[in-house]
Amino acid sequence: MKKQYLSITKIVPLAALLLIFISCKRDNNYTGHAYFPDMAYSNAFETYGSSPVYSDSIHMMLPVEGTVPRGMIPYQYAAKSFDEQQRAGRELVNPYEPNKEVLQRGKEQFDIYCAMCHGPQGNANGHLFTSGLFPVQPTSLRTDYVQNKPDGEIFHVITQGSISGLMGSHGNQIKPEDRWKIVTYVKNGFQVK
Repeated sequence: MKKQYLSITKIVPLAALLLIFISCKRDNNYTGHAYFPDMAYSNAFETYGSSPVYSDSIHMMLPVEGTVPRGMIPYQYAAKSFDEQQRAGRELVNPYEPNKEVLQRGKEQFDIYCAMCHGPQGNANGHLFTSGLFPVQPTSLRTDYVQNKPDGEIFHVITQGSISGLMGSHGNQIKPEDRWKIVTYVKNGFQVK
């Protein structure tokens, strides 16, 4: 009886050690065995393929109507409407005070998006006009016509484009806070204090 007991006490640890060594592999591409593979292997569908899950068998579905991306507020004013431009001028308020950081950021964004047409100082002598690539001279941003407009109107024109259609919309290219900083820079005489 004692011999059997000794042999089992020696065999069990040896078997466990052998099992451990057998279960280890040097191949880094092998992830091992999955005992409960319920969620380990998902049945992925092709983006534009058909699906047995949905009634119309389409995977790439549009978001629910009225869905708004996180952090985005939809723009409430229509394009190409003088009434909407004036309404934006009455209702929209510039949230920025003209300090050095705001004006510096406004200048950076103006130089990227506006200077090629309106010129670096807003005098309507940008490269696209002076080189002949754009046949119509843009509006000078230094005139009383522009400087006396409410900030919201200028923001609206940057966002939706001009009513005449000569200036396109920049709403998809420039973040709203940067549009306000451009307005602040323009209304403060193109000066960084």
